[in-house]
Amino acid sequence: MLAAPFRNTAIRSFKTVPSMVRTKIVLPDLDFDFGDLEPYISGQINELHYTKHHQTYVNGYNTAIEQLAEAKHAGDVKKTIELQQHIKFHGGGFLNHNLFWKNLAAPKNGGGEVPATDSALGLAIKQQYGSLDSLISLTNTKLAGIQGSGWAFIVKNTENGAIEVVQRYNQDTVTGPYVPLVAIDAWEHAYYLQYQNVKVDYFKAIWNVINWKEAEKRYTK
Repeated sequence: MLAAPFRNTAIRSFKTVPSMVRTKIVLPDLDFDFGDLEPYISGQINELHYTKHHQTYVNGYNTAIEQLAEAKHAGDVKKTIELQQHIKFHGGGFLNHNLFWKNLAAPKNGGGEVPATDSALGLAIKQQYGSLDSLISLTNTKLAGIQGSGWAFIVKNTENGAIEVVQRYNQDTVTGPYVPLVAIDAWEHAYYLQYQNVKVDYFKAIWNVINWKEAEKRYTK
């Protein structure tokens, strides 16, 4: 009796299984301890913001990416479209918060120190806005004008070199020609435990811990 023809079922089965080996995103290391930004931002807010809210975006993005691979493999177009929205939201939340934490520094480590007047960033601000205070005032106006949740970004427009202030809602982030220099979170979780419904006081206070050296790096990069 002739032997049955060999069938490479192992290889065929392997091809039907989507690869689930992916590098997951993780929370970034902070350059300060939770309490280092007090009294301007409380340690409790920073701890909750970082370990709960930022972690939620990390988890949500990782989960959505895994589910997207499964949906694509199954040919589930509807699910694939739905997951794109989750990826945009959680991925934006992850990126925006990464920018936000790097924007902050304890006063003892230079937080709130304004750009040098002869630095590239300092000169550009002076030329466009007359003073740093004018740029801060515009940014605070943009922040106060956000209805619901969102962000304000001081950005460099690479198309014309201008420094601009833009709003983004929910977890939308800056793209295209914009390089974010300063990112400020206007979601309630960033301030409510300390400032409650007086968010304008949070917008005023945060400038005392803004890391302008980081902004300078981004501007000249």
